Amino acid sequence: MTSRFNPVFATLPETVFESMSGLARRHGAINLGQGFPDGQGPDDVRAAAAAAFETVSNQYPPMMGLASLRRAVAAHYRHHQSLDLDPEHEVMVTSGATEALAGALMALVRPGDEVVLFEPMYDAYLPLVRRAGGVPRFVTLKPPRFGLDEAALAEAFSERTRVVLLNNPLNPSATVFSREDLALLADFCHRFDAVAVCDEVWEHVVFDGRHHIPLMGLPGMRERTVKIGSAGKIFSLTGWKVGFVMAAEPLMRGLSRAHQFLTFTTPPNLQEAVAYGMGKDDTYFEEMRAGLGRSRDRLAAGLVRLGFTVLPSAGTYFLSIDLGDGPEDDTQFCERMVREHGVAAIPVSAFYEQGAVRSLVRLCFAKTDATLDAALDRLAGMKRAR
Repeated sequence: MTSRFNPVFATLPETVFESMSGLARRHGAINLGQGFPDGQGPDDVRAAAAAAFETVSNQYPPMMGLASLRRAVAAHYRHHQSLDLDPEHEVMVTSGATEALAGALMALVRPGDEVVLFEPMYDAYLPLVRRAGGVPRFVTLKPPRFGLDEAALAEAFSERTRVVLLNNPLNPSATVFSREDLALLADFCHRFDAVAVCDEVWEHVVFDGRHHIPLMGLPGMRERTVKIGSAGKIFSLTGWKVGFVMAAEPLMRGLSRAHQFLTFTTPPNLQEAVAYGMGKDDTYFEEMRAGLGRSRDRLAAGLVRLGFTVLPSAGTYFLSIDLGDGPEDDTQFCERMVREHGVAAIPVSAFYEQGAVRSLVRLCFAKTDATLDAALDRLAGMKRAR
C-alpha cells in the first residue's frame, strides 16, 4: 500500500511529539513534552479577535494578508529589530510558520539543489526539504554551546548549495546564536550565493537581557534572506497558526506563488487581532519574557535540587537535562519517566538525522507554577528510583 504514496511521507514514523503526547494522555501524565503554554493567551488580543468577527469581512482576505497586519508587521520589526520592510511588497501572511517554511522551500529549492540544515532541528524541516526535491547537507551542533563551526560549515557548503535553513533561537537546544556565529554563516551565504531561510519564531522569547539578532539585518543579507515569524509564539496562541514571511521583493514574488497554491489565505479575524497585538508596547514583551524566565528558573532550580544536570536555556520554551553516561539513553529515560512517574518530555535525539546526541531530554517550562511544581514532585520519585 505504501507504494501508492509519495515516498517522502509514506515511510515516515509517528513523530516523537505524537507518541509522547499519546503516552501522556494514556498515563495521565503532566505533559512537559510538546511546546505549548498553559493559559489562553493575552485577554486583549483574544478580545480583538472576537470583535473582528463582527467588524472585519469573513470572506476571503487578500492572498498576501490583510493590509492592516502587513503594515503592523513592518512597523513591529522596524521598532524591535531596525528592519526596513515594505509592507506591500515584502511582507506576507501565512497560516502559521510551518506553512511559511513549506512554501519557502517549495519556491526556492529545485530538484537536486542542496540545502544546509543544522541539527538538532525541528522535525518538519527534513521531510519538507526532501519533498521539495532538495538534497540535505547536515551541520551537527554539539552541546553545551551548540554554536557554529567554520570547518563544519565548509564541509556542508558546496557549489550546489541553494538554501540554508536556520532556526534562531534554536529549538530544542534553547540556543540564541551570537553575532559572531551569524556573521560566519552570512559569509558562507555570500561565498556560495545561498539564500538563508530563517525560522525566527522564538525571536521574542529570549532571556537574561539578550536581544534577538535577525540574520536579515547583517551586511549584505537583506536581499538573500527569508525571515519567518509567528504570532503563535509571540502571543502564546499556538493554535491560531498565524505566521508572516518577510523578504526582498524579488524573493517574495516566488514565495507568494507557492503560498497561493498551499493555503492561499488565513482567517481574517485572527489577522486583525494579530495586527492589534503587533502594536503592543514594549511592556508586554518585557513582561512576557520575564514571566517565562521565572518559569524557566523555577523548573531549572527544582531539577538541580533533584540532582539533574541542567543545560543553559537562552531562549524558547525549553530547557534540557543531561543524563550523562548512564545506563539509559534519552528515549528510554523519557519512556520510563512517562510510564512510571507521570511526566512527559522529549528525547533530543529525535531532532537529529545523523550524529545524534543521546543523553539530552527536553522539557517545556511554559506552564503554571502549579504544573511545574507537580511535575517536580513526581520527578523526585524518579530521581530516588535511579
